[in-house]
Amino acid sequence: SSVFSSSGVYGSMVITWTTEDKVDSVVEYSQWGGKFLDQTAKGSSVVFEDGGSEKRKMYIHRVTLSDLKPGSTYVYHCGSDAGWSDLFYFTALDESVHWSPKFAVYGDMGNENPQSLAQLQKDTQARMYDVILHVGDFAYDMDEDNARIGDEFMRQVESIAAYVPYMTCPGNHEQAYNFSNYRNRFSMPGDTESLWYSWNIGPVHIVSFSTELFFYLNYGLDLVFKQYEWLKKDLEEAAKPENRALRPWIITMGHRPMYCSNADRDDCTKFESYVFPGLEDLFYKFGVDLELWAHEHSYERLWPVYGYKVYNGSVEHPYVNPKAPVHIITGSAGCRERTDPFIPTPRDWSAFRSSDYGYARMQVFNSSHLYLEQVSDDQDSKVIDSMWLVKEKHGPQAWL
Repeated sequence: SSVFSSSGVYGSMVITWTTEDKVDSVVEYSQWGGKFLDQTAKGSSVVFEDGGSEKRKMYIHRVTLSDLKPGSTYVYHCGSDAGWSDLFYFTALDESVHWSPKFAVYGDMGNENPQSLAQLQKDTQARMYDVILHVGDFAYDMDEDNARIGDEFMRQVESIAAYVPYMTCPGNHEQAYNFSNYRNRFSMPGDTESLWYSWNIGPVHIVSFSTELFFYLNYGLDLVFKQYEWLKKDLEEAAKPENRALRPWIITMGHRPMYCSNADRDDCTKFESYVFPGLEDLFYKFGVDLELWAHEHSYERLWPVYGYKVYNGSVEHPYVNPKAPVHIITGSAGCRERTDPFIPTPRDWSAFRSSDYGYARMQVFNSSHLYLEQVSDDQDSKVIDSMWLVKEKHGPQAWL
């Protein structure tokens, strides 16, 4: 079984794991340096039946650890009298708005050819990140071989996800049986089976949503409207002056980008992609600062852009007080489909492109400064691109 942690609710961490038999769901844990494993939390399991020919059944266990002390490190293992996992540790997220969370950001990582995995494992266990943002496309594909590929992926990613909250959004490779492996295996906050949700960390409000609803309309049009209404309400709330004063940064994550200059005829290469209608205007209206995407197996940093026009802060300092949201596409963590090429001449809104394997690192320093860099696995973890996004004002008034 594979152990997976996620958060999003202050003072708590959700531990998720899978077994083949019906057994109890227990986590034993303790504060680092305290009396060893002196606390016990119980949860429950649900049966997940995969849609493949074998109709394989597994039990997915979830236990919520609550009343955690922010910033404290905990040691834990999970299981039952029938057997226990290895020992893991995590640090409960700091609840204050005055700290500088660090993230790893990437999409499109599979079991085969997971180029970035080893470095991410090492970085995570060296406590380099507070949170992982995996922007869709897992395993390639979780449903394959009667969901054994999904099991294998979860085991593979345990060396990261058991130590820090691993936050996700759905990608196109999760679509089988109406995203059933994704909806069952992950445990994001809210009650939408991890399809869309938001959460706060430090000075940031993070909104995760599904771009896939626009592409798989056979699974129901109502979800498109439901998600849109939810997004509108969530952004309205986050953009209220009293909330924005505390958490000025609003960052979105969705799998398929609105813009890209790849040479693969994907949706984002076309004028007005499916993801556009409504969403670009909505995000602009509420002053979203940064939009994180994947799907293209490459890295592309855009100039601040809205409606295909570039709105740089100034010629010398494009990312200082930009007049539109900034988009980052980072989908080259590595999978069996290799990397994606670009069209020879970049579009006007494209600032930097690379088809190296790799992932992004992001740190939100304070209410005005955010740093993001792309690391290349092809070049021994060399930083190939970096950006400081500086905003003295947040919200739609920043565009004026």
